[in-house]
Amino acid sequence: MYKVLLVDDEILVRQAISAKIQWNSLGFELTAHCENGRQAIEFLEKNPVDVVLTDIYMPHVDGMELSRYLYENFPQVQIIIFSGYGDFEYAKQALQYKVSEYILKPVTAKELSEVLGRTREKLDGLRRQEEKLDELTKVYRNYARNEAVIVSKALSRLVSGTQEMERSLQELKDLGVEIRGNAFRVVAADIDVYSELYETDKELKKESALMSFAVENISAEIVKSLDAGLAYRDSDNRVCLLLWGKMHYGESVDAKALCREIQENVYQAMKLSVSMGIGCVVHSLEELSRSYESAAYILQYRYTKGIGVIFDCEEDKGEENPMELRQEQKEFAIAVNTGNKEEVQEQLDRMEVWMRARYISRNAAVSYLHQILQTVYENVSKAEEEFAVPDAAVSAVTRARSLEKAMETVREYALEGVSAVVQAGRSSGERQAMRAMHYIQENYGNPDLGLNQICEYLNMSTSRFSSIFKEATGRTFIEELLAVRMEKAKQLLRQTRLKNYEIAEKVGFSDPHYFSVAFKKATGRTPKEYAREHA
Repeated sequence: MYKVLLVDDEILVRQAISAKIQWNSLGFELTAHCENGRQAIEFLEKNPVDVVLTDIYMPHVDGMELSRYLYENFPQVQIIIFSGYGDFEYAKQALQYKVSEYILKPVTAKELSEVLGRTREKLDGLRRQEEKLDELTKVYRNYARNEAVIVSKALSRLVSGTQEMERSLQELKDLGVEIRGNAFRVVAADIDVYSELYETDKELKKESALMSFAVENISAEIVKSLDAGLAYRDSDNRVCLLLWGKMHYGESVDAKALCREIQENVYQAMKLSVSMGIGCVVHSLEELSRSYESAAYILQYRYTKGIGVIFDCEEDKGEENPMELRQEQKEFAIAVNTGNKEEVQEQLDRMEVWMRARYISRNAAVSYLHQILQTVYENVSKAEEEFAVPDAAVSAVTRARSLEKAMETVREYALEGVSAVVQAGRSSGERQAMRAMHYIQENYGNPDLGLNQICEYLNMSTSRFSSIFKEATGRTFIEELLAVRMEKAKQLLRQTRLKNYEIAEKVGFSDPHYFSVAFKKATGRTPKEYAREHA
């Protein structure tokens, strides 16, 4: 029987609930009822219970304060809150205190019985988990005293190369362990919830040792059934496999299929996700450390790939080419600049898909995300000078343990930027003019760039574009294009030794003579004179 405490300041409610619920048949015992949270806390300090039924509004200590007390002192207790319609939204705030159920008053016996039924199922599940953990603890303690620990340590020393190979092999031989085959692969397996992807405290680390023991047992059974190698745990409770085969005779196990079978069995038995890195093939025991290092190293890609993944060092990982993101980054900048929320979301989705599809290190991924933050800042600050990149956002991206978590921060900041652009008061026409300015900056070197081309890009008529562009910039399209080309030409004349005809070509003039004429008209000097002055 699970023990229940009822807390409500209305005596008629307490009496009705006490009398109308078939407590025993539901698997509960109503141990006591209290008028307010203060009485309940005094009772709980001396009498353990499994479930607390409480109202929200009560004198002295209300239901919210009682829920917080339970959350901080008795987190295993299930909390069920019932409240009036008006304070139901207020009751939702108790989510932070892990409240299990909410019921609106008046409470019917049928409704409360259904809630108690669900609560009993949850309590039964928690009890089964505790019993399973206790059982694992007992088995683990026995295991820690037997020779399997010695075997694991000997295998770990052999694979890591921290001891002379002959000595390690002799130790294993004395323990009845034989290494066979002429080709080897080491597999490193991490239980995701206990890995670097998550925060771990002392309790989790203690639990991880027990869970690793269970994963090792499952792995050992599967590997043994295939006569494919050995399973062991290293000093960090990481489960490892030493797989062997005879390469010259084609007798080698499918490592990826074996790992997949282990993953499926672990999840079926323990509901745990495991990521596995399969090291490179080596042909001597002296090279085992190289296989292990490659297996451990490739697990770093969980940052972008996610959990429950199998990585194989022998598979072609492709090459990371950040230039592939260049077009997406340009379109992303335009979307931010023009306050296009949907396009910003779509471009971020594309960039995330690109990173997930490749083998990108955590450092490289974080660098890309910092560039995105900078792009948002550079484009939004043109409209809102006080808009900045908060240190908290940069730190959150840097500290995030997965790409998914880092992208949450990036998306939040990008959408804040879009809102800032919109709130800055840019009209639709102004945004189109900004897009046109951006397009000119990107395409000024195209000699065919003209009014029709940019209007086609913006999907608007030439007359409307000419009107809004002049209003927004104070120049016609031709004047702006020529000004951009002249500025780029001056920059090239100051910073390079290119010939006039080469500079003319780079800034969009197919006729070098016309370039010289236009340059003198714009600056009062020929290109040669300008270059000489700035030499």
